[in-house]
Amino acid sequence: MHVGAVNRMRAPDDTEGGEDAVLIARLLAGDEQAFVEIVERLHGSLVRVARAFVGDRAVAEEVVQDTWAAVLEGLPRFEGRSSLKTWIFRILTNRARTRGARESRSVPFSSFDSVDEHEPAVDPARFLPSGKWGAPPRAWNEDSPERLLARRETLAFLEQAIAELPRSQRAVLVLRDVEGVDADDACDILQITENNQRVLLHRARSRLRAALEQHMAP
Repeated sequence: MHVGAVNRMRAPDDTEGGEDAVLIARLLAGDEQAFVEIVERLHGSLVRVARAFVGDRAVAEEVVQDTWAAVLEGLPRFEGRSSLKTWIFRILTNRARTRGARESRSVPFSSFDSVDEHEPAVDPARFLPSGKWGAPPRAWNEDSPERLLARRETLAFLEQAIAELPRSQRAVLVLRDVEGVDADDACDILQITENNQRVLLHRARSRLRAALEQHMAP
């Protein structure tokens, strides 16, 4: 782990841990159906997270295939200090980072470990000299996330806007807001501090909101 990162590995709850134990036992026993089940459950999510690092879907699919091979090879050494899902995602992100660097689609790993605290999350030009909003955020009472996502055109725009985020912000946002991973597990998977995770997520959400406001403007 890079200096300054926090090891977030923690014991899963009893329900999750019990399910993991049963699944791991089946996998170690050579139960092919167990492997099919976990692939069906996680494959799409792994591809989406991999694309946060490599950008190209074909490359992301290759990274995921490498991840599944590594999961089968490393399963006997899995210690259960995190959930099985978190462990798999961490294997995926490590391989995606390496592949992304090799494909020249990523910035150095250090970008995850240092956040510019002076970078504004909202464009300062949107404020008046008094500090009040000059151009307040667009009202979302009618344009709820559910309604926006239901519109094919807006969904395509949103996917493109996510793809254009800085890699570190994109990875955090995909894990948290697309895959529903909680903050602790996101820190564990990406090997970053809680503060970095929070700042990166806030900035990613702010950029997407600003892009959507512009897209939805009359």
